[in-house]
Amino acid sequence: QVQLQESGPGLVKPSQTLSLTCTVSGGSIQTSYYYWNWVRQPPGKGLEWIGYIDFGGSARYNPRLKSRTSISSDTSKNQITLQLSSVTPEDTAVYYCATPQDYSCSGDVCDVDRADFSFWGQGTQVTVSS
Repeated sequence: QVQLQESGPGLVKPSQTLSLTCTVSGGSIQTSYYYWNWVRQPPGKGLEWIGYIDFGGSARYNPRLKSRTSISSDTSKNQITLQLSSVTPEDTAVYYCATPQDYSCSGDVCDVDRADFSFWGQGTQVTVSS
Protein backbone atom coordinates (compact mmCIF):
# COMPACT_ATOMS: atom_id res chain seq x y z
CA GLN A 1 0.00 0.00 0.00
CA VAL A 2 1.23 3.45 -0.89
CA GLN A 3 2.32 5.64 2.02
CA LEU A 4 2.93 9.37 1.82
CA GLN A 5 4.92 11.59 4.17
CA GLU A 6 5.02 15.37 3.88
CA SER A 7 7.99 17.36 5.19
CA GLY A 8 9.21 20.94 5.19
CA PRO A 9 9.54 24.07 7.30
CA GLY A 10 6.63 24.84 9.58
CA LEU A 11 7.17 28.60 9.44
CA VAL A 12 7.69 30.75 6.33
CA LYS A 13 7.99 34.54 6.17
CA PRO A 14 5.69 36.59 3.92
CA SER A 15 6.97 37.05 0.34
CA GLN A 16 9.21 33.98 0.60
CA THR A 17 8.80 30.65 -1.19
CA LEU A 18 7.20 27.71 0.59
CA SER A 19 8.85 24.39 -0.31
CA LEU A 20 7.45 21.01 0.77
CA THR A 21 8.43 17.43 -0.04
CA CYS A 22 6.23 14.35 -0.24
CA THR A 23 8.19 11.12 0.18
CA VAL A 24 6.45 8.10 -1.31
CA SER A 25 6.91 4.53 -0.10
CA GLY A 26 5.22 1.29 -1.08
CA GLY A 27 5.11 2.24 -4.76
CA SER A 28 6.86 4.15 -7.53
CA ILE A 29 5.88 7.69 -8.51
CA GLN A 30 6.20 6.45 -12.10
CA THR A 31 3.35 3.95 -11.67
CA SER A 32 1.05 4.29 -14.65
CA TYR A 33 -2.06 6.42 -14.16
CA TYR A 34 -1.02 7.63 -10.73
CA TYR A 35 -1.48 11.33 -10.07
CA TRP A 36 0.41 12.95 -7.19
CA ASN A 37 -1.69 15.74 -5.76
CA TRP A 38 -1.08 18.56 -3.30
CA VAL A 39 -4.06 19.71 -1.23
CA ARG A 40 -4.30 22.24 1.59
CA GLN A 41 -6.72 23.15 4.34
CA PRO A 42 -6.58 26.66 5.82
CA PRO A 43 -7.80 27.03 9.41
CA GLY A 44 -11.58 26.88 9.60
CA LYS A 45 -11.96 26.19 5.86
CA GLY A 46 -12.38 23.22 3.55
CA LEU A 47 -9.86 21.30 1.50
CA GLU A 48 -8.46 23.06 -1.58
CA TRP A 49 -6.67 21.35 -4.47
CA ILE A 50 -3.33 22.98 -5.35
CA GLY A 51 -2.20 20.84 -8.25
CA TYR A 52 -0.70 17.53 -9.33
CA ILE A 53 2.13 15.98 -11.25
CA ASP A 54 1.36 12.75 -13.04
CA PHE A 55 3.23 9.50 -13.65
CA GLY A 56 4.74 10.94 -16.83
CA GLY A 57 5.89 14.18 -15.22
CA SER A 58 3.14 16.47 -16.53
CA ALA A 59 1.73 19.00 -14.07
CA ARG A 60 -1.61 20.79 -13.73
CA TYR A 61 -2.49 23.55 -11.29
CA ASN A 62 -5.35 25.31 -9.55
CA PRO A 63 -6.03 28.34 -11.82
CA ARG A 64 -6.15 30.63 -8.81
CA LEU A 65 -2.66 29.54 -7.65
CA LYS A 66 -1.07 28.71 -10.98
CA SER A 67 1.12 31.79 -11.26
CA ARG A 68 2.78 31.00 -7.90
CA THR A 69 2.90 27.18 -7.98
CA SER A 70 5.43 24.63 -9.21
CA ILE A 71 5.22 20.86 -8.64
CA SER A 72 8.13 18.62 -9.60
CA SER A 73 9.26 15.04 -9.06
CA ASP A 74 12.54 13.29 -8.30
CA THR A 75 12.34 9.70 -9.50
CA SER A 76 15.68 8.78 -7.93
CA LYS A 77 14.33 9.70 -4.48
CA ASN A 78 10.68 8.81 -5.16
CA GLN A 79 9.65 12.29 -4.02
CA ILE A 80 7.25 15.01 -5.10
CA THR A 81 8.05 18.65 -4.35
CA LEU A 82 5.70 21.63 -4.03
CA GLN A 83 6.93 25.20 -4.31
CA LEU A 84 4.57 28.13 -3.67
CA SER A 85 6.11 31.55 -4.15
CA SER A 86 5.28 35.00 -2.76
CA VAL A 87 3.38 33.56 0.19
CA THR A 88 1.06 35.61 2.39
CA PRO A 89 -0.66 34.78 5.70
CA GLU A 90 -3.60 33.50 3.58
CA ASP A 91 -1.35 30.57 2.59
CA THR A 92 -1.27 29.35 6.19
CA ALA A 93 -2.72 25.83 6.11
CA VAL A 94 -2.16 22.14 6.65
CA TYR A 95 -0.64 20.83 3.41
CA TYR A 96 -1.27 17.27 2.24
CA CYS A 97 -0.11 15.06 -0.58
CA ALA A 98 -2.68 12.61 -1.94
CA THR A 99 -2.92 9.98 -4.68
CA PRO A 100 -3.66 8.19 -7.04
CA GLN A 101 -6.70 9.81 -8.66
CA ASP A 102 -6.47 12.79 -10.96
CA TYR A 103 -8.53 15.92 -10.34
CA SER A 104 -10.18 18.66 -12.34
CA CYS A 105 -11.51 21.92 -10.99
CA SER A 106 -15.04 23.09 -11.80
CA GLY A 107 -14.06 26.36 -13.41
CA ASP A 108 -12.16 28.24 -10.74
CA VAL A 109 -13.61 26.11 -7.94
CA CYS A 110 -11.14 23.50 -6.72
CA ASP A 111 -12.76 22.16 -3.55
CA VAL A 112 -11.75 18.66 -2.54
CA ASP A 113 -13.38 15.95 -0.47
CA ARG A 114 -11.43 13.30 1.42
CA ALA A 115 -13.09 10.66 -0.71
CA ASP A 116 -11.59 12.14 -3.88
CA PHE A 117 -8.27 10.41 -3.22
CA SER A 118 -7.53 6.92 -1.92
CA PHE A 119 -4.29 7.68 -0.09
CA TRP A 120 -3.33 10.71 1.97
CA GLY A 121 -0.31 11.78 3.93
CA GLN A 122 -0.76 12.90 7.52
CA GLY A 123 -0.31 16.53 6.51
CA THR A 124 2.14 19.20 7.62
CA GLN A 125 1.26 22.56 9.17
CA VAL A 126 2.72 25.61 7.46
CA THR A 127 2.34 29.04 9.03
CA VAL A 128 3.16 32.21 7.11
CA SER A 129 4.15 34.92 9.54
CA SER A 130 6.89 37.46 10.09
